[in-house]
Amino acid sequence: LNPDFIIGNKEENAKEQIEELSKSYRVWITDIKTLDDALQLIKNIGELTNTNIKANLLTDQIKERFTRLNKQLVTRNRKLKTAYLIWQNPCMAAGGDTFIHDMMNHCGFENIFKETNRYPKMTEEQFRGKNCELLLLSSEPFPFKENHIVAFQQQLPDTKIILVDGEMFSWYGSRLLYAPEYFLGLIKELQK
Repeated sequence: LNPDFIIGNKEENAKEQIEELSKSYRVWITDIKTLDDALQLIKNIGELTNTNIKANLLTDQIKERFTRLNKQLVTRNRKLKTAYLIWQNPCMAAGGDTFIHDMMNHCGFENIFKETNRYPKMTEEQFRGKNCELLLLSSEPFPFKENHIVAFQQQLPDTKIILVDGEMFSWYGSRLLYAPEYFLGLIKELQK
């Protein structure tokens, strides 16, 4: 392929892979934990690829859509105590230093595992101890399905459990254009 440069991600790529690639290519590592990080990434890629105008337009559109989302959420009384699962067996949740955590904040959800880092393994007792009101089961990387809702509901009968589109919570590129509308739909569904 003979790339001009390679974009890697701290969360997705092993250090050894990056070190090996760095011997032959220019490698740029990203570490995205917030919406602001994602917007800066888009601008940086625009600079690296001489597509600044397109990158700036994209970031402006994303900012505008998230601003509208935030304005619509101002009227909510309180944040639902929420957990976001990315994996089954072992059960793994999004911690407070993840991009998913930041997206949960933009939805008006309180991440009950915000004091943890990365994607900690969780137990049923930990969900109960944190008074989990809402459990979000992601479509990726583990593809949670309806049968998982049934299983978790037996363990957590007082918790609302729903499937969510993992791309909207964890993909931090141009997909962010669609996340605010998806989040609004999700919030409206929860209010029914």
